[in-house]
Amino acid sequence: MKFVWGIHPNALAYSMTTLGAGMMNSIFNFYYVKLFLNRYKISEAAFHQAQVVFMIWNAINDPLFGYIQDNSSFSCCSRRQFSILYGAPLYALAFLLPWFPWKHYEEGDWQSGLHLIIALCAFDGLLTFVLLAQCALFAEISTRHESRLQLIKYNQVATLLGSTSILFCGLISDNMENFASFQAFTVLVAALATACMCYTGKYSTSQYEQREICMENANLENGDGTLSWSSVISLTKQIMAEKNFLLFVAMNFFQIFHLAFCNNFTMIFADNLIPKDVLPSSLRSIMYGAGFICPQCLVLLSHTSLKKFGYYRIILFSFYFEGVAAAAMFILGSEHYYLLAFYLTTNMVIVQASFSLFNLPLADIVDADLIKHKRRSPLSSMVFGTNALFTKPAQSLAPMLVVTILNQFGYENLNNEVAQPDPRPCGMLELRNFLNDFYLHIKKKVTASRGRVCPFLPYFIYLTHFIAFY
Repeated sequence: MKFVWGIHPNALAYSMTTLGAGMMNSIFNFYYVKLFLNRYKISEAAFHQAQVVFMIWNAINDPLFGYIQDNSSFSCCSRRQFSILYGAPLYALAFLLPWFPWKHYEEGDWQSGLHLIIALCAFDGLLTFVLLAQCALFAEISTRHESRLQLIKYNQVATLLGSTSILFCGLISDNMENFASFQAFTVLVAALATACMCYTGKYSTSQYEQREICMENANLENGDGTLSWSSVISLTKQIMAEKNFLLFVAMNFFQIFHLAFCNNFTMIFADNLIPKDVLPSSLRSIMYGAGFICPQCLVLLSHTSLKKFGYYRIILFSFYFEGVAAAAMFILGSEHYYLLAFYLTTNMVIVQASFSLFNLPLADIVDADLIKHKRRSPLSSMVFGTNALFTKPAQSLAPMLVVTILNQFGYENLNNEVAQPDPRPCGMLELRNFLNDFYLHIKKKVTASRGRVCPFLPYFIYLTHFIAFY
């Protein structure tokens, strides 16, 4: 691959999808819960119904699209680049769905619940179709560990640039207070994201460029090349038979739960725990932006450490750090507002940074599956999709659990009340005390759960790099 001005063109093309998706995903995940709860006044029952439908669709679509992309005879599905190229415009349109209400919603309006269901399912379906193809590209561009670390490096730069959308969105829309400006900004983001992802579709390449030409002969699992449920089940069983894969999925479930918790509720917790006269709107925008920007900086700065220590030690260290930080904040208490703001931001940074490394062990699992079953081409999409089958439900379980508990302490009623002259009514104090205890409790419980799973991971992680370095 020829370098231009020191830039690897294939790594650049690959990372452009990360840039486009990062701009949209950051805004979507950060704002949609607050939008539907606070602005659209969705009822708790409708919110839970939407999350249940989303959880089912979220789990099904990943292995379904994974099987289609690995076995389809249509180039728009079988070729990773075409999947990204043709899926990008639809992905951007799905991103815009939640920000434009169908009408002026009254409190508890059933249409707001239907709006949330369609917005979540459409966005996640197109996100899965495009990003599953990109994940497969990650495993197929090269099998060399050094090349994959290079892709991670380019990917983190792209994610860093994409995550600035949160910062600019917050500053331009005053953290969604100016809703017209917010809507205009999301349209701009959708247009830029489409252009970025189309660049990947046009210019990225992989070492399996000819896989679509020999697809009829390369389908080892189903000789006639048709899509059947028996082959889906057979391939999924082969993937799930791997102990290493199951161990990773167990840990990844808790990581995604924690990540969804941070992305969806950090703004809500900060708004209720930190008085606005202590931390003004502009500083909050910077704080929220830093929670999405700094993780990429951290991963880029740790590139040398990743080569030296491996990603298992780095990820495990991040889990220990989160536990220590939670304990320290619990001891200090929530009255130290600037320290609490720093803790909330640092928490988002560490969780997102460690999650950014998870493609590396999954790519190793793809390689191991390719060798063990002597396949002509890797089942990259199916491995990533089967992982998502069991881990994506955590994205719905986190907001369902948190919203239920928050409403038990009056959050729903607090949002429906008109602002009162007394900034600290009795109900607000009760909710505020609960938010502090609840945040740290959930933090410690999730960290402890992941900490119990992680010690089982060294087997497959160290095996790959032991062979590579010795």
